[in-house]
Amino acid sequence: MDNKGKILWADDEIELLKPHILFLKKKGFIVNAVNSGEDALSLLKSERFDIVLLDEMMTGLDGLTTLRLIKVDHPNIPVVMITKNEDEWLMDEALGQQISNYLTKPVNPSQVLLACKSILEKTKLQYDHTAKSYLNEFNNISLDVNEAFQYSDWYAIYDKLIDWNLKIDSHSDKSLLQILNDQTLEANKKFTNFIKANYLDWLHQKNRPILTIDIFDKFVSPILDKDEKVLLIVIDCLRMDQLKTIQDILYPHYNFKIESAFSILPTATPYSRNGIFSGLMPSEIQKRYPAFWKDPSGDETSLNSFESELLRTQLDRKGYSKKSMIYNKILTFKEGKKLENKISDYKNADVISIVVNFVDMLGHSRSDSDVLKEMVQNESAYREAIGSWFEKSWLNNILNKIKSWDHTIILTSDHGTIRVKKPTKVKADKFASTGIRYKFGRNLKTDSKSSFVISNPGNYFLPVKDLSTNYIIASEQYFYVYPNDYRYYVNKFEDTFQHGGVSLDEMIVPVAILTGY
Repeated sequence: MDNKGKILWADDEIELLKPHILFLKKKGFIVNAVNSGEDALSLLKSERFDIVLLDEMMTGLDGLTTLRLIKVDHPNIPVVMITKNEDEWLMDEALGQQISNYLTKPVNPSQVLLACKSILEKTKLQYDHTAKSYLNEFNNISLDVNEAFQYSDWYAIYDKLIDWNLKIDSHSDKSLLQILNDQTLEANKKFTNFIKANYLDWLHQKNRPILTIDIFDKFVSPILDKDEKVLLIVIDCLRMDQLKTIQDILYPHYNFKIESAFSILPTATPYSRNGIFSGLMPSEIQKRYPAFWKDPSGDETSLNSFESELLRTQLDRKGYSKKSMIYNKILTFKEGKKLENKISDYKNADVISIVVNFVDMLGHSRSDSDVLKEMVQNESAYREAIGSWFEKSWLNNILNKIKSWDHTIILTSDHGTIRVKKPTKVKADKFASTGIRYKFGRNLKTDSKSSFVISNPGNYFLPVKDLSTNYIIASEQYFYVYPNDYRYYVNKFEDTFQHGGVSLDEMIVPVAILTGY
C-alpha cells in the first residue's frame, strides 16, 4: 500500500489509542506515537512529519504550549488538536495559533482518518474530483460548441470555459489545463466562424446582442429614467475571468450581478471604448462629431481624448441634458489617489464616469519587460496580478467609501485580451495601421484562414480613407507580422497579451451591476 503520509500523535494516554493507530496504519499512514509534548518536540527535531495529532490535556507540557513551540520551528506543519474541553476560549486560542483542525473527545477512528485525509489529501482529492467532473463535462461542452447558433449559446459556453479554468487553475497538475486550453482553441475556431456569419447582420438589425455601443442604453439609461444616480466604471482590457477575481474581493460589500455584451470590431480602444461613451459606431462618430474622431493609424494612447465630450453629447442626445456629469480617466497611481481623496465631492453628481487603464497598461508593459514576463507568465498570473492590484487599489478604496451612496455602479470593459502565439504574415504599404491583432490600410493582404477580412468597411460602420481601404482582424491566437524582419516581430510579440481581434476573450465583455447591501 502506498504511503499516504507520516503522522506524529502525542497523547499522555496513547496506549488507549492503539485501535485508532492500527486503523490509520491499515489505511496506509505511517504513525509515530508518543505520550508527551516533550517527546513530540524531540522527535520533530530528528524526523519529518506530514501532520501532528496533539492532545490538549497532557502531563508536563500541555497541548497549547506544545502547539506554540511546534509552530516556532515548524510553522507550516498541520496540527490537529484533540481535547475533551469544549470551551470557546480554548478553540479561539488554538485557532489563533493556526491549528488545521479541532476534534472533541471521544473520537472514533473514522473521525481521525477524515481529519488527516482532509489535510493531507485535500489537494489531490479536490483535483481528482475536478478532473472527473470536467472530463464528464468535456463532451457536453464540445457538443454545445458544435451546436452554437445563437449569441446566447456563446455566452453560456464562454462562462463554462471560464469557470472550469478557474477551478482547474488552482491545482498544480497542469495536464488537465492543457486539455481545457485545447478545447478553448477549438471553441475559438467555431466562434470566429460564427462572428463572420453574423456580425454584419447585428450591426443592421435591432434583434441583436448587446454591443458595447448599447451599454449606455441597456444599463445606464434605465437608472437615469428612474431619476437615480449611476457610477460607470470602464476598466480597459478587463476580461470576464479577471472580473470574477475582482468579484470575490467586492462580494462582502456589494450585490453583484454579471451580464455580458459583445465588443464591436476591431476590439481596440479607439473603437470599443469610444463606442461606449458615444453610443455610436466609429464612422457615425466621424460623421457627426469630426472634431472628436482621430485617425487611429498611429499611437493608440491619444485616440480617446474626447470621451468626456462624447459622453456629454450622448446624455444630451438621449434626453438627459439636465443630468450632471463627472468624468475621470486614471492613468497613474497618483491620479487614482487624488480621485480617491476627492470622491466625496461628487456624491451629488447624476453620472460619474471613471476610466481605469491599469489592466491595459500591465499587458503592454509586460510586452516590453522581461521582469513582468517572468511575473505574469500566463492568464492565471495575469488574474492574480489584477486581483492583487485591485485589492490594495485606490479603486477598491473608492468603492468601499461609496457603498452607502445612492449610485448604482456599472462596472464594465471595452474589450478583453488574448495571449497570441501564431504569427501570420501580412502585406501592407507604409501607411497601414500598426496594430498587432488588426490593421487597416490600402489593399491589405493576409491569409484568410487566420483573419476576418473586411473588404467593405463602410457596411461595418468603419471609417475609410478611400475606396481601397480594407480591414483585417486576426482570429484565434494569430498576430500580424511583416515578411521583412519576420523573426524580429515574432520574437517581440509572440506570447504577449494583445487585443483588436476576434476571440471569446476579446469580444465577450463583462457588465457588472453593483448595488450596496
